[in-house]
Amino acid sequence: MSALSTTFRSLQYHNYRLYFIGQSISLIGTWMERIAINWLVYSTTHSALMLGIVNFAGQIPTLLLSPYGGTISDRHNRYKILLTTQIAAMVQAGIMATLVVLHIYNMPAIIGLSIALGVINAFDTPSRQSLMIKLIEDKADLQNAIALNSSMVNLARMVGPAVAGILLTTVGTSVCFVLNALSFIAVITCLLLMKLPVMDVKKSTESVWQGLKQGYNYLQHAEDIKLMILLMACTSFLVMPYTTLMPVFAKDIFHGDAGTYSLLNSVSGLGSLIGAIYMATLKTTGNIKRIVVFACAMFSLGLAVFAWCSNIWLALLFIMPAGAGAMMQIAATNTFVQTTVSDEMRGRVISYYVMAFMGMQPLGSFLVGLGGHYVGPRTILFIEGAAGLATAIVFAMLFKKSADRKLERDKDLPLVGIEAQSQI
Repeated sequence: MSALSTTFRSLQYHNYRLYFIGQSISLIGTWMERIAINWLVYSTTHSALMLGIVNFAGQIPTLLLSPYGGTISDRHNRYKILLTTQIAAMVQAGIMATLVVLHIYNMPAIIGLSIALGVINAFDTPSRQSLMIKLIEDKADLQNAIALNSSMVNLARMVGPAVAGILLTTVGTSVCFVLNALSFIAVITCLLLMKLPVMDVKKSTESVWQGLKQGYNYLQHAEDIKLMILLMACTSFLVMPYTTLMPVFAKDIFHGDAGTYSLLNSVSGLGSLIGAIYMATLKTTGNIKRIVVFACAMFSLGLAVFAWCSNIWLALLFIMPAGAGAMMQIAATNTFVQTTVSDEMRGRVISYYVMAFMGMQPLGSFLVGLGGHYVGPRTILFIEGAAGLATAIVFAMLFKKSADRKLERDKDLPLVGIEAQSQI
């Protein structure tokens, strides 16, 4: 098998191939709208704080509801949940597009629709992540499927902002919103064309909160998964909200326009794509904890240097490895959780991962917007990068301690057996 066919081996599966195609088209639309809405908010209000508020509104439901969404995912048909949430997201996007096209939008409406999308995503993401393993017939290809999914996400992150930049500077923001609403047709069609086996959904008489407690208790005994999720939570809170201030850097620091903002996002997306492709080439997960720590450090260092770049081309040179590091950490963490967690706890544990990854960002986004407004964007981004580096160092030590404890336990096991035999 050639290196190319090995890298793309998960596309041999019919259901995963459909998922990949549908999500690719839909996510390009999502990134176009994300660029358009941030630029619309900042060009209308000229407020970094308002950027933080809008991003907070769109992401805070994930923090509050994703554990509930994960429990629902474990108790109901994940495919039907995903189909329902995608239809709901298309309706939300259609309403947003209508408001912008008719020029009847205002900040409360944008915030309200952002909250609505956040609620949809809180139920969509755990089911989508948990369904992934059902799309791959050979579990050995799951790591490759996750890495390819990350590559697809970041290809969209590169293409979407680039297309949005062209549209924003030529025909205006409304086209981006309309195209995003239409892009959901692709993913819904691909979902309907899938041929999935009948899913065995286990009935449960336990309350949702009991299910959440079970997920929490499971994590207390799965130390490496717990550390991975905690590191993701720290990175999502401290470092990933840097994107909130990208319109400020584009307009006020680099004295550019919507095209400059799109360029920053596209180059960051290119770095993320490179990181995701690298993860797709890996055949084992043996050194995945080292990769996660290294990726966090690379992400943070790139961001810290970017914060003080006064030249746009120099800034692009550092935002690219930052994007690569961010995606390597996301893909590696997702792979580790997916391949390690027991299937009956999958949805609940993934919901905690989603809460760490997406749920902590709104808190960080609000603080970054607040800090950018009162302290300045450069200082805040540098603080984010420095905090991320410190976090990487701390978790490198925690992973080492965890490995040492596991080694000690493994050494003790034969001794226990010998002592038991001597007492017979």
